[in-house]
Amino acid sequence: MGPLKKIAYNCKKATFLIEKKLIAKITLREQLELRYHLFGCGVCRIYQKQTGKINEMVHQLFHASVNTKLNDSFKKDLQHRIEEELNKD
Repeated sequence: MGPLKKIAYNCKKATFLIEKKLIAKITLREQLELRYHLFGCGVCRIYQKQTGKINEMVHQLFHASVNTKLNDSFKKDLQHRIEEELNKD
């Protein structure tokens, strides 16, 4: 089985690469493998979208203020924004 066949049916590796890509640069080979997998796997495309959105929101939260506590209004708004993003497609 060639390297592209291995990634084509390997969601575990694809999700690992999605997570790795958020925190570090992935190699050209990893980029190609991930792109190939995502082309045929809708579940991992959704996972990538959700993970990216969650990462972005957490990043915004921590850079807004280190001492900020989440009030109920903010929590509801954040939950609503997450649900909206997940339901776009």
